[in-house]
Amino acid sequence: MAATMKLAIKGMTCASCVQRIEKALLAVPGVKSASVNLATDTATVDGNAGFNDLSAAVSAAGYELQTMQRQFTVKGMTCASCAGRVEKSLLHVPGVTSATVNLATEHVSITLLPATEDSALQQAVAAAGYELVPDQTAVNSGEAQSKQPFYRHDSWPVIGATVLTLPLVLPMVGLLFAADWMLPALWQWLLATPVQFYFGARFYKAAWQALKAKTGNMDLLVSIGTSAAYGLSLYLWYSFDGHHGGPHLYFESSAAVLTLVLLGKFLEKRAKQRTTDALKALENLKPTSATVWRDNKWQSIAAAELKQGDKVKVLPGGRIPADGVVTKGDSHVDEALISGESIPLHKTVADKVTGGAVNLDGVLEFDASAVGAESTLAKIIRLVEQAQGAKAPVQALVDKISSLFVPAVLLVAVVTLLAWGYLFNDWTQGILNAVAVLVIACPCALGLATPAAIMAGTGTAARHGILVKDALALEQATKIDYVVFDKTGTLTEGKPELMQVTALQGSDAELVALAYALSDNSEHPLAKAVVNYAQAQQIALTEASDFTLVAGKGVQASVGKRQLLLGSGNWMRELGLTLPSDQIRIQGASVSWLAEIKHQTTELIGLLCFADKAKPEAKTAVHQLQQNGIKVAMLTGDSKESANYIAKQLSLDNVQAEVLPQGKAQAVAAYQAQGFKVAMVGDGINDAPALAQADLGIAMASGTEVAVSAAAITLMRGNPQLVATALRLASATYRNIQQNLFWAFAFNTIGIPLAALGFLNPVIAGGAMAFSSVLVVSNALRLQRMSFK
Repeated sequence: MAATMKLAIKGMTCASCVQRIEKALLAVPGVKSASVNLATDTATVDGNAGFNDLSAAVSAAGYELQTMQRQFTVKGMTCASCAGRVEKSLLHVPGVTSATVNLATEHVSITLLPATEDSALQQAVAAAGYELVPDQTAVNSGEAQSKQPFYRHDSWPVIGATVLTLPLVLPMVGLLFAADWMLPALWQWLLATPVQFYFGARFYKAAWQALKAKTGNMDLLVSIGTSAAYGLSLYLWYSFDGHHGGPHLYFESSAAVLTLVLLGKFLEKRAKQRTTDALKALENLKPTSATVWRDNKWQSIAAAELKQGDKVKVLPGGRIPADGVVTKGDSHVDEALISGESIPLHKTVADKVTGGAVNLDGVLEFDASAVGAESTLAKIIRLVEQAQGAKAPVQALVDKISSLFVPAVLLVAVVTLLAWGYLFNDWTQGILNAVAVLVIACPCALGLATPAAIMAGTGTAARHGILVKDALALEQATKIDYVVFDKTGTLTEGKPELMQVTALQGSDAELVALAYALSDNSEHPLAKAVVNYAQAQQIALTEASDFTLVAGKGVQASVGKRQLLLGSGNWMRELGLTLPSDQIRIQGASVSWLAEIKHQTTELIGLLCFADKAKPEAKTAVHQLQQNGIKVAMLTGDSKESANYIAKQLSLDNVQAEVLPQGKAQAVAAYQAQGFKVAMVGDGINDAPALAQADLGIAMASGTEVAVSAAAITLMRGNPQLVATALRLASATYRNIQQNLFWAFAFNTIGIPLAALGFLNPVIAGGAMAFSSVLVVSNALRLQRMSFK
């Protein structure tokens, strides 16, 4: 069975690293696809390959997989065979590399990938007949920075290299004031050597791995360039004849370049961490404990141990541990980080609650309906991770260029050296210019340009309550010029009320009773309105038999000995009935007609009129889209009168009513045939074909699972204004990608020729190279500060 595994990878530095790892992973038998994200240092692998094979492939490419160690308590073991069974069950969990059970202490030590969920481990152990409880003393292999010795901190190489490099660089400042602060050659060598071979060791190690893999990367360029400057200094020092003062050495160039690159990588890493802020915020929403009713008492358990159907209690200020339906209590709930809704929502009996939300002011009891990996929060996190790990279509071009980038730079550096040596007879200057070429070339910026923007953009979207399925959706969203809305539940409240009952035969009460019998088994909003009305009138429910749903038309069933139909005007006209439209008293009403089949003829019994209000935000949403030059249409299976009434209120450009589910997809295709790029917005099962047909499917998360799965973008709130927000955010993200790629290419296409011609010394080139990566990530981070409302 195919599975998706997320691998944390250590040692990546540039776009060529990404390609090398992807190529290595794709060569592993069983791997269907592999995508590496330089911004998060992770790889997402689809297929059924084993972890050991993947790990070996990554190691062979010159990199290392990051793992962590966790400690758990295992309950229920009695003998050695129990221990073996627990170990075996854990080793079957994707992401677990080893599991060792100590029967005496009832503990298990698990080495696993950082992305492995506790719930997956617990479910595997539970299936084996035991219980897995997280230890409070779990150990992460990447210990907190504060607990590590200073020389293990991320900042240590930058600080150490800077302290040693400053005395080498200060004499260059002194030259501005005609002061000679130059250190003796021996002191220069003593200061530069630790920078070159201790603090710069990481570049040599990565370069060596690249050479072994017969490829190149940023580290290879930096190590060759700085080694050349360092070696040139040693040669000039050794060959100095002792006359005319001290030799002019270039130790400061090699040391300064390494220090600047180390500083750039440090700043880049800090900035990259900020691109995942939204995902971390969602991860932090995961509750750690829950209060459940078990063994006839309330008891506290780990949230991961919750089961579907558990009765859960949440006190004021507590975090809701799972999705569920309220059975007792009354409170306000803050779902801001889940749905983007800043105003607390009132929850009472029969209302749904979402795991991760905060209960503010009352006590709530609810029955858990979705726990662990099936909860809304877990699905949101998976979607955001999936989007952040995806590649935009433009990345294919970047990858192709990156594969040629390092060999091309090495060739330019060699040509520069030979040109200055043979044409100008200045080998020293040739070496310095070649070094400048090597260190200004920046495949890092190219590799980060797209993933950094996608991560920042999709993270910002998640904060607004917008979930983007993949990077392709971002590109598609920038081209949209026609938005098609479903009506019920999308532009309208989706809660129609029965406003008029008119019997054409018998009494109004009898009409409602018969309609109630036919509607009780239907999920249609109009059917629910009939049920609510009948229950409010305390009308008894009569059982219906032979119930049949007629797609896009209505329902058919038998009540007693009567064969009844309840549905749309179109259906009734198809059956040959003439409809007394003059009986409709509600303007813009949706009308259902009740008919009876008697002796192979059909007779009307009465009509039911429903009114559904447009959402308060709908008019603003339509206006925002039209202001951006986007046409707005509505597709609905509802009556023409009802559709036109809403369309007039909202000033829509087009409206099509009484459309069957398959007709919605055909209508979208018709718009596309006219040359429009169409986004479809819907929330029901009947919208799924149109969502799939559209260039961009946008689903309301309040709708059905089918609609959400068919869409590329999901709106966590039923607010149509989020459509305009999603399109603006997608455009801003894609524009950010283009800006990043422009800067990355500009640095290289301008900087490399300048360096080759001798207009950039190695120190300035190194600074520019480090700055380009930081600039690209910083530009992406602007998306987190932008307003899209």
